[in-house]
Amino acid sequence: MLLPIIDISNQPLSVDFIKSLDLIGEIILRIPDFNDTSLLSQFLETYQLDRYWLFPIKEIVPNDIENIIQFLDQGAQKVVIPASNILTNDSISTLPVDRLAVSINSHELCNEELSKKLAGLVSGYLVTDVDLESISGKFFQDLSNFIQNVQKTSDVLTKFGIILKHEKSEIKYSLNLVQHLSTISADLVVPIKNLTLDSDNNSLLNVADALTCTLTSDRPDGLFTTIVVDERGVALGVVYSSTESVKEALKTRKGVYQSRKRGLWYKGATSGSVQELKKIEVDCDGDVLQFTVKQFGTGFCHLNTRTCFGGSKGLSALEETLQSRKTSAPPGSYTQRLFQNPDLLRSKIMEEADELCSATTKENIAWETADLLYFALVKCVANDVSLTDVEAHLDKRAKKVTRRPGNAKSQWDISAKKTMEIDGDAKDKQIPISKSDTIKMQKFKLSEIDSIKRTSLLKRPIINSDDIMARVRPIMNDVRNKGDTAIIEYTAKFDKVQLSTPVISAPFPPEAMALDDVTRRAIDQAYDNIYKFHDAQYDRSTLVVETIPGVVCSRFSRPIERVGLYVPGGTAILPSTTLMLGIPAKVAGCKEIIIASPPRKDGTVVPEVLYVAHKVGASKVLLAGGAQAVAALAYGTESVPKVDKICGPGNQYVTAAKMFAQNDSSAMISIDMPAGPSELLVIADNSSIPTYVASDLLSQAEHGTDSQVVLIGVCLTPEHLADIEREIHEQASRLPRVDIVRESISKSFILQVNNMNEAMKFSNDYSPEHLILHIDDAEKWVNAVENAGSVFIGAYSPESCGDYASGTNHTLPTYGYARMHSGVNTLTFLKHITAQKLTKQGLKDLGHTVMRLAEIEGLEAHRNAVYVRIRDLENE
Repeated sequence: MLLPIIDISNQPLSVDFIKSLDLIGEIILRIPDFNDTSLLSQFLETYQLDRYWLFPIKEIVPNDIENIIQFLDQGAQKVVIPASNILTNDSISTLPVDRLAVSINSHELCNEELSKKLAGLVSGYLVTDVDLESISGKFFQDLSNFIQNVQKTSDVLTKFGIILKHEKSEIKYSLNLVQHLSTISADLVVPIKNLTLDSDNNSLLNVADALTCTLTSDRPDGLFTTIVVDERGVALGVVYSSTESVKEALKTRKGVYQSRKRGLWYKGATSGSVQELKKIEVDCDGDVLQFTVKQFGTGFCHLNTRTCFGGSKGLSALEETLQSRKTSAPPGSYTQRLFQNPDLLRSKIMEEADELCSATTKENIAWETADLLYFALVKCVANDVSLTDVEAHLDKRAKKVTRRPGNAKSQWDISAKKTMEIDGDAKDKQIPISKSDTIKMQKFKLSEIDSIKRTSLLKRPIINSDDIMARVRPIMNDVRNKGDTAIIEYTAKFDKVQLSTPVISAPFPPEAMALDDVTRRAIDQAYDNIYKFHDAQYDRSTLVVETIPGVVCSRFSRPIERVGLYVPGGTAILPSTTLMLGIPAKVAGCKEIIIASPPRKDGTVVPEVLYVAHKVGASKVLLAGGAQAVAALAYGTESVPKVDKICGPGNQYVTAAKMFAQNDSSAMISIDMPAGPSELLVIADNSSIPTYVASDLLSQAEHGTDSQVVLIGVCLTPEHLADIEREIHEQASRLPRVDIVRESISKSFILQVNNMNEAMKFSNDYSPEHLILHIDDAEKWVNAVENAGSVFIGAYSPESCGDYASGTNHTLPTYGYARMHSGVNTLTFLKHITAQKLTKQGLKDLGHTVMRLAEIEGLEAHRNAVYVRIRDLENE
């Protein structure tokens, strides 16, 4: 067959064409050397190859070995090294034989000593500078003998590629040449510029022709038996292929076969059970094809089963069952509880892992392993992770040359928890500090600290804005100058996602918004509540005041025309933020709503976010986050309309980008408010319920390691405070984001005070984003609140309800900005315009006042504008 070769310095190349080439086997990448990692990394990020060799132009140097190992770890199938380097560099001999190939010049084929030395060291040969005219002569016999000798002495399957010598005239790569070399198990290496998928292009070598010209068939119709398997290698069925069907399959990257009765068969074209083609392979005898596909719909078989050999079994069957139960589990069933309660699922995974560790007999080990796999697969399905995804990671790890040390993490390291001394003084014993230590907040008493310490407790962590701004500024300028290109580049760099376009425009595809019924109902109810509250905020009437007879002043509102809404991605999926920003913008009547949110790893938008975008009437979704998203909204690009105001939370870089844009007069942009990490302050007395207090503190602490929560205890007894602290540790230990909580809680504090007046004074000075009153007669104390983003009154008003669905907005001022900023509301998306109308008498009565004030300020034109009218009125 053939081995395509690509010089990666000759870019750009057709992504679709390379993806099709990647389906049929390995591709050789010609790179400058092993030291230039950036060019190769950029190429691989763009084209996402599955199987490739790396073939450097320059000979390797001693310190290249580290980069070679790095490339192999990243997934390179083989690295090609000159024969002289392999024989002289001892470090290379430590690399796996099945990952090494050697390049040798054609005249070295007769060197038997070289052949013997290379035997067992490599699993691939690239024979270079082969004269096209010599292939049918003595050289061909020498090559055949060389290959036979290698195959006799090597324990690994060895591949041979032939690279033709490039003269001034262009080489004509032919099917005859491919067939001729295949008779001695050699592949023709063909530059990508000489290959095509187009059947009508006779000047280039057709990829499908080259693939099938070496196949044999024992059928009268000449069709090739084809086994179809899924991504996990499970056989779905047996079909037939022809050269024509293979051409169409490679072009479309779909399952296309040859029907013995109806010609070309596009699998699923009528039933919907289509296939995405992942790989085409040829068996060792060259008479059977294997198509690896991603199967959609009910399955491969016409009987609506996944395979022609019956239903799935084992893990595949379990995965199918769980995927079905995720959307249709009976209400209240154990499976539904597992999907809806992450704490329960985490507890079961930990429980089954512990039971597996304790199992000793063959039967018990198998039983407990099955239990653990069940709950682990629930975790996967709940988060849209497939068995194929898991196996892909296993395959990727199998390609790694370097190995992990294999040490247990500290919280699971049993040996580290054992004291080094059984006998002796306690001071000689080593008690390790691990993640299993108590998760607790710092504690202070107001009566025992001075004013300096009190002031320090009011402060948030200092952010080096100069350093952050220095990083943000070039990104903002880059997007302003390069537009979409810069967005795509930064998304590839920061999010590791290669986009073809940075926006999705309405109407959004229904399949991209597909949600299970439970999720959809939850979003719809939250939408209705938030809409109801924000619609009530909108006073659509015009304010009219007659300040003196004949002078009427009025004020009316108008929506801001174009708004950009930033919805963070990162460590959490946030459809709630899309609701909180999109609904007031919709209520206000903004003509164009653009939503920006980082894409998932597959380049798509989170379906929950897209569903809300559809409900609020967004015209576009920008697939970007960070400063690059803010810049696109502020300045506009080829596909992103420039907006008038940017709203939404984000990390310190997003906040810095918003501030930068607002201060840039050329951007003509407004923002909702500056923001920082999430924060919450709870005031609790002895009537509070420790479980509730702890859960509220943790609900904000899990946002990020820079989140801060504060508990003000009003006359708490030691026992009550101890109960709260115990609940904090126990609840935090069960959270999926426990590592984040452990760090944020350690930076947070408890302040004990003697009365409610002290508590409210500290709270107002702190100006929290969220304030929860876990106190007796809580509603009475709301009047004492001067500074807070949002207040949660009483034991049954958890902050989570405000975050999601009660109706209030969760986009709130942080970092103490609640002293002078409100949270996002309907007015955020409105501007108010004033008007005035004066009658002749009104101007007479007011005119002399205006003229005198203008004289005082030395603004003669102002005075004159009134004077000329007064003069005319007095002469009437």
